[in-house]
Amino acid sequence: MTTDTVDEVRRSSLMEGGGIEVRWIMPEGFLELPFEADDLDELAGQLVELAKQALPGADEEVQVQYAAMCVAHYDEFIEAGVQYAGFVTTEVDGVRCTATVNVSLLDLDERAGSNPVGFIATTMRHLELGQIGEVQLPCGPAVTCVGNRPSSIDGSLTQSGQDESIWTSFIQVQIPLTNGTVLLLEMGTPTVEGWDVFSAMFAGIVKSVRFFDSDGAPLVMPG
Repeated sequence: MTTDTVDEVRRSSLMEGGGIEVRWIMPEGFLELPFEADDLDELAGQLVELAKQALPGADEEVQVQYAAMCVAHYDEFIEAGVQYAGFVTTEVDGVRCTATVNVSLLDLDERAGSNPVGFIATTMRHLELGQIGEVQLPCGPAVTCVGNRPSSIDGSLTQSGQDESIWTSFIQVQIPLTNGTVLLLEMGTPTVEGWDVFSAMFAGIVKSVRFFDSDGAPLVMPG
């Protein structure tokens, strides 16, 4: 991924139920999973088209398997409050690397009180989810978490044809909002070689997050 590629951007947004619009900027090159299909048939069709973009050299059977694998994760997306999911594949120093970026909305724990950032940070440290920090973003205060977790690659996408276990390195950023929700952004990659490029890319995405009220006026979360 070159600097020129990162500088070409695409704006994304979502309207939170509490009247806060969230906007952020994605670098070009990301393929986005569809979230606006009217029914399962339409979703399946959109995912097949996505598979053709993601796996242009694969035969139709593999592309259909890829689409089916994506469909199988949508229940998890809904449960996790995922509003946006995208992925990118690029070469870093001659190694083919991939990363995913998800944006989710979660309910803020009612015990968070007047210091939600401190509450989230303390909770995440207690759970030992990774290296926890607190940062001040242009849109407001946030909690960061950098760590690793086990995951797997579906057998339809591996040379062996079997599910393969991998470790995914991730950066997660949680930004509490004043309406009792939390905006969660996460980047994950199973390719160590791409970590520096992807983490720098993700930092740019996070710094681009902006909030607006229902009239379009900019908001900055307190704290």
